[in-house]
Amino acid sequence: MQCEKCNAPLDPKLSACPGCGAPVPQNIEGFENTMEFQHELRAIVVNDGTRAVANKDRFIGLLSDHIPDYDKERRLLINMYKTGVFRMLLEDENREISIMKAKSFMLGDLFLSDNASEFVIACFTYLLGWPYESHLKVIDDDEDADKKEDNVRKKPVDINEMIFMPRNALRYRLSGNIVIPDGYTKLEAFCFDKFGSLRTIKLPSTLLAIGEYCFSSCKRLRGLELPEGLRIIKQGAFSQCSNLVVVKIPDGVLEIEDSTFSFCTSLEVIEIPPSVSSIGAEAFSGCDKLRKLFLPESIKFIDANAFSYCPNLVIYCIENSYVHKYCLATGIRFVLVTSAEEYELD
Repeated sequence: MQCEKCNAPLDPKLSACPGCGAPVPQNIEGFENTMEFQHELRAIVVNDGTRAVANKDRFIGLLSDHIPDYDKERRLLINMYKTGVFRMLLEDENREISIMKAKSFMLGDLFLSDNASEFVIACFTYLLGWPYESHLKVIDDDEDADKKEDNVRKKPVDINEMIFMPRNALRYRLSGNIVIPDGYTKLEAFCFDKFGSLRTIKLPSTLLAIGEYCFSSCKRLRGLELPEGLRIIKQGAFSQCSNLVVVKIPDGVLEIEDSTFSFCTSLEVIEIPPSVSSIGAEAFSGCDKLRKLFLPESIKFIDANAFSYCPNLVIYCIENSYVHKYCLATGIRFVLVTSAEEYELD
């Protein structure tokens, strides 16, 4: 493999050319033609210039000319371009933040599957000349066994593959303890809203998304374990669950949306993983028993009212991080730590 910019030999394990810094092409699991798309996108820029990419109609026409095959992938890129994903990547000077926002938008608002979102990001970042290494990068057979084993994944699952609907939840209306069988990938909005008898619920290991206000006003809900594969928790999902005490958000969730845990008045412990990049309006408003919370450096946006009416809250954060500056600006009490481990030992 050679660099398309400087022709230097490339190690496919790298994300950028060591000579010129250009991105190294990669295939995404489920999209084994990603590199072909990347090469053609690069050819569009070289042959027609960057202005062609900025012109919607011209770019779509060039994309169809350069890649006449692979209708599914071409339509996906065109739709994401039209929806504004490419423009979103250019809105923030920090590339990492732009990529996180674009991925969050595709997963959370457009309900794309994880591998489809990675395909789009891998193509658009390559078009922009940005190095990017996907967690779904396909590893060649001749690479070391340990790394390959770490990257082995099951067939990607679409978030909308099997949806648990409010009508499915009706049978549990008077149940105190609920078990949802494996296979479901999404809980639809308002599924268990105002289920007054619900105390504990076992969610399926296959679950990827929890819809808006899914468990809102479940006043007796106390036991809750979110599956490791969960990626999306929509707005107000657990608002006014006044008996909810402990929640651990799985690593992989990118955003805590507006009012997600608002007025969970018994909430004392909430674990936020390093995958989270933003916390929305009133996300924890009214959680008056919440006393200690570590917020990782990955967080780059917190709404001004995210922690309103949390009188006892002390935020643990890294010095000079966005969270540290947020606390200084809003007057929220804080303690500086060097790591999450130091917070846990405190």
